[in-house]
Amino acid sequence: MEGRREGEPEEDRPTTSETLNLISTTDLDSQSSSPCSGEDDRSVSEPTVNRTEILRALEVVERDSVAISESFASLFASLRVAISGVTSNSVDHMQCFSDAAGRLQESVLDAATKGNRYINSCLRLNEEMKGIDNLSTQLKILRRNVDALDSAVNKLLRIP
Repeated sequence: MEGRREGEPEEDRPTTSETLNLISTTDLDSQSSSPCSGEDDRSVSEPTVNRTEILRALEVVERDSVAISESFASLFASLRVAISGVTSNSVDHMQCFSDAAGRLQESVLDAATKGNRYINSCLRLNEEMKGIDNLSTQLKILRRNVDALDSAVNKLLRIP
């Protein structure tokens, strides 16, 4: 049994529902025409008709099965392409994330190094500033001495 042939018109081919109706009608006709006594009273041509109709129905079922299998194959191919695209996008996003994380790590390390240099400079300045207190005290004493000298010179120059 094969699928639809190239030259075969589609309207000559019965659909699945038509075939099922045909089978059930044929079964009903054969049951109603035969008496209840048994199958011996059936005519010889009736089994041939039933066999022909069954073969025709099987052809339709086979064609429909082939169409369904082709539809599923197409669906699975589409799903495969979609999943491949999503996977590709995921890989691209992971690569982008990896690059961004690497650059961020470099920036953080650079900032930490510069922060450590700044802290060390502040600590050195603090150590150097500890000697400033003595210098400040000396400058205050010097200023008092200069002020006293200035006052003494002013008194001497004001000789009346």
